[in-house]
Amino acid sequence: MFYHNLNPVIFKLGFLEIRYYGLMYLLGIILSYAIVLRILKGSKIKITRHQLNDIFFYSVLGLIIGGRLGYCFIYTLPYTISHPLSIFEIWQGGMSFHSGFALALLFGWLYCRKHKIPFLELGDIIITPVPLALALGRVGNFINGELWGRPSSLPWAFYFPLAPDRGTLPRHPSQIYEVLKNIVIFSVLWLLVRKKHKPGTLLFSFILLYGSLRIIVEFFRQPEIIFLGVTMGQWLCIPMVLIGAGWLAKNYIIKK
Repeated sequence: MFYHNLNPVIFKLGFLEIRYYGLMYLLGIILSYAIVLRILKGSKIKITRHQLNDIFFYSVLGLIIGGRLGYCFIYTLPYTISHPLSIFEIWQGGMSFHSGFALALLFGWLYCRKHKIPFLELGDIIITPVPLALALGRVGNFINGELWGRPSSLPWAFYFPLAPDRGTLPRHPSQIYEVLKNIVIFSVLWLLVRKKHKPGTLLFSFILLYGSLRIIVEFFRQPEIIFLGVTMGQWLCIPMVLIGAGWLAKNYIIKK
């Protein structure tokens, strides 16, 4: 078993702290942009570099705003009410993927609609590197020592000092499980992106895969909120599974 003693701060200049968590998000954005550019070279989608930059900007903006607001008002509402300025402390960690993803999709769809860009076709390309960015984000969570797993006696379990037990119980490194989950999703999308498929296939495959695998990982992660025996993360993933499976079934299984 291992003891988590990583310092989440890279360096500090006065009141300014540069943290690995923020660095992981920045690396995720840069990597995603580079991969999208590579895929677009072999694509027939007509989009300028300026338009692509705009879509990335608005999507990342939606991800950050939606992710932070979702975390504060879904997972930590009592604390947010008593400490409203904590909403802006994104460097401390704390982002909800589901709300961030939803707002990023909305911003991207609105931009594509305004500029007459095929949303599903472009969405299939942009979604491909997203799991890698999410994997880097989970690395940031691990370095922060947050989002720890449930107690475990497995040999790779970790003692997390920030856990409620103050590091006295070994726990699943669920952040690492999340990293592996996202790498699996990226591998599937990468295999599909160069193949012929209906517009939207990769986007909805991501939605289905993320929802399904996240539900599984939630069984190892220490839940923040449980309702009717189901964690909040699982509740939020159920619509993803239904939407992703429904779209794929309609377009590939159900005969019209």
